[in-house]
Amino acid sequence: MEGCTGRLLVATPGLRDGSFRRSVVLVLEHTPDGALGVVLDRPLDVDAWAVLPSWQPHLSAPGHLFDGGPVARDSVLGLADVAGDAAPPGVQTIEPRLGVVDLDAPPELVVAGVQGLRLFVGYAGWSPGQLDAEVGAGGWFVVDHEPGDAFSADPRGLWRRVLRRQPGDLALLSTAPDDVSMN
Repeated sequence: MEGCTGRLLVATPGLRDGSFRRSVVLVLEHTPDGALGVVLDRPLDVDAWAVLPSWQPHLSAPGHLFDGGPVARDSVLGLADVAGDAAPPGVQTIEPRLGVVDLDAPPELVVAGVQGLRLFVGYAGWSPGQLDAEVGAGGWFVVDHEPGDAFSADPRGLWRRVLRRQPGDLALLSTAPDDVSMN
């Protein structure tokens, strides 16, 4: 099933893992060697001033760091919404409008060519075949992303919004209660 790069993983209502319960993950890389992504809907109540102060003024609303996932919690990954056809220096595109930011680059070089910027503490990672197995077991829905998903001003509501726009029965899951036993 490789080929999820640039797509969203939407946790199914039955996925109970605390790191991913009701989450939306943007897959940044999916190869035979494994997969890597960032959780888009978990803003932290922490500004970037403490870890990367030069990037703080350039972050998209809500202007906080995000919990990118349970792996490498001592690292920060930057994601950019590329403004034009070409990525600015310091941004490696993963698809036409999305790119990973080299946080060692001067922010002024990067922000001139982006219209959105988020910083994620940690990331979500899967070993070879693990993500495919989780999708096959019904843990994730794999759906296309829309341009505003990764930089939503209301990230906490992303899970419901992404499901709601899907065709058929998948849209109905957006109304599932947090505790499915209450249904």
